Amino acid sequence: MIGLLRRLRRPSPSIEDSLWQRVRSATPWVSALDDERSERLRALTARFLHQKTITPLAGLSLDDAQRAQLAALCCLPLLEYGEAGLRGWSQLIVYPDAFRVQRTHTDAAGVLHEWEDDLAGEAWDQGPLILSWADVQADIAEPDAGFCVAVHEMAHKLDVLDGELDGTPPLPDAWHGRWARDFQRAYDDFCMQVDLGRETAIDPYAAEAPEEFFAVVTEYHFSAPDVLTEAMPDVAAHLARFYGPSLMTGTAA
Repeated sequence: MIGLLRRLRRPSPSIEDSLWQRVRSATPWVSALDDERSERLRALTARFLHQKTITPLAGLSLDDAQRAQLAALCCLPLLEYGEAGLRGWSQLIVYPDAFRVQRTHTDAAGVLHEWEDDLAGEAWDQGPLILSWADVQADIAEPDAGFCVAVHEMAHKLDVLDGELDGTPPLPDAWHGRWARDFQRAYDDFCMQVDLGRETAIDPYAAEAPEEFFAVVTEYHFSAPDVLTEAMPDVAAHLARFYGPSLMTGTAA
């Protein structure tokens, strides 16, 4: 009976060597990984491709290597957290370029405001993750510029796993308290600098809300870790523990 059950188990999804080598050579953050972490990311990428539907829109066509590259970028923030970070959603939607969304907001006086935003990416709480292919490629072309829209949106997906989009992903209790204290302190100081009109090393968009602060500093962890470490050493230390060592720096452990 045990032998029969073993034969009936489905094999783990995998990515063939040649396809993975194409992804590694075309994606700087992936090529920077050591062999052990590369294989870990390869397994996560295979799981992503198995679990998620990748839907290109507006005439965009994606080949197997491009789909695997998108999956690998989305899985970079999961190298330490693991495949549990893929819970709660099933689709990656990809537009050729930045996409336009309609926004509405009712202010304290009850007045409804409507406007349009052009976005490079978006993550819905229980819905799809959405990316602009052009912006993904622009990030890859400048991997140390502080931007990576795919990991930004995946940070939101991790953030909301505990039921709240608040800039704090699921963490052990002891760590959660230290994270919340250090991130709140850094966020408050950063917002003050932005409000005063001072130039900041980190993109001012991080001052929009605690959840955007977490997502933006996640981008810097992967694409400009030295900038983040100098500007916010406590935040950088938490992210290095949560995501693993920063990749685009010669001093990473």
